[in-house]
Amino acid sequence: MFEYDPVIYSRILTSFTLVFHIIFATIGVGVPVMIALAEWMGIKRKDPHYSLLARRWARGFVITVAVGVVTGTAIALQLSLLWPNFMKVAGQTIALPLFMETFAFFFEAIFLGIYLYTWDRFKSRMRHFLLVIPIVIGASASAFFITTVNAFMNTPQGFTLVDGVITNIDPIAAMFTPAMPTKVAHVLITSYLTSAFILAMVSAYQIVKGRNHVYHKKALHLTMVAALVFSIATVVIGDLSGKFLAEYQPEKLAAAKLHFETTTEAPLHLGGILTEDNELKYGLEIPYGLSILAHGSPSAEVIGLNDFPADEVPPLWIHYMFDIMVAIGMYLAAISVIYVALSKWKKEYLYNKPLLWSIIIGGPLAMIAIEVGWILAEVGRQPWILVGVMKTAEGATTADHVDIMLVIFSIVYIILAVSCSIVLRKMFKNNTPEMELKEQRRIS
Repeated sequence: MFEYDPVIYSRILTSFTLVFHIIFATIGVGVPVMIALAEWMGIKRKDPHYSLLARRWARGFVITVAVGVVTGTAIALQLSLLWPNFMKVAGQTIALPLFMETFAFFFEAIFLGIYLYTWDRFKSRMRHFLLVIPIVIGASASAFFITTVNAFMNTPQGFTLVDGVITNIDPIAAMFTPAMPTKVAHVLITSYLTSAFILAMVSAYQIVKGRNHVYHKKALHLTMVAALVFSIATVVIGDLSGKFLAEYQPEKLAAAKLHFETTTEAPLHLGGILTEDNELKYGLEIPYGLSILAHGSPSAEVIGLNDFPADEVPPLWIHYMFDIMVAIGMYLAAISVIYVALSKWKKEYLYNKPLLWSIIIGGPLAMIAIEVGWILAEVGRQPWILVGVMKTAEGATTADHVDIMLVIFSIVYIILAVSCSIVLRKMFKNNTPEMELKEQRRIS
């Protein structure tokens, strides 16, 4: 029998909810950008294939939005129910971005409804395209506002806390913390990259299955070119994120890189296995790499884990999360480069099965990178729920029956996942793009 601990169960339930929700949140932020790109290409080139891409992607997007609403609501409830002490201290300070995130979602939802039901109601296709812009803005704004809350948890400011009483609240300062720029940029660009690869995965799979219609090839090309742009941006933002950690959360950086001794010319360790004696074996060591990542100079000093109190050091296994995230990021960038290079100079090899399967694998890998990236971010903040102000154990509920809530929510998430998969599969299997294109030609 496990001893009941509300803190442990609260962390498990919140983690499970976030792991499930982040799938739909990522798609919800990234897919509108791809819809906008497809419709713009359709208008610019007067190409019905791209226009149909936007139309079909928008239909699937609605289903994922519906599931995301449910899981997002669950997170809002859990913040109040499972973390009341945290919300008591921080809730007043971060109420503004939480409210604005809801407003941004309503803004997006209104225009999404209009966008879906006005495909054939405008003589000018450009007028219909203009309707997708608020959807993109609303989706990205939702990510912006909710990520500012997470940034606040990592670098809290905009309030004064005296004997548990919060005063001198400045909601604007609380939103625009030092962590905000890199965190928001990283969330947005990786959402775009992941969505591009998921859509590319679908197109590549159709081609592998023998459906060589030009529709699928154009879909693959659009998504992979977008993925290349987003993967380059991800590398740049990742570098900036490393420099942010070096200045504001050096213990997280040191744990993620398994850097124990404060030193100049610090090497960067990739891969490897940490032994019980805190030695890294079988890893790749890049000379000066950590000093360059942290401060942009090979001779810069990087603070090691041994300089921090033992009870404020994050779990060292986050190093493996970092390795997985970086490895997947490099894989996605490499596949994108290979595809675009072949599309320019060796088109006869563009649809070879090894490349197509590499793209297909890239879809789930991109989502795994999102998941482990969030694990790295959240576990790397431990033991704090509000860095320097409140530890995680202090913010959790002391109520009973959180374990029962975990079981109930788990069942709900399983039902949602199965239902979403069935609906999406039937939606597109029973109405192929070839069928829609024929119908459009018949009507025109």
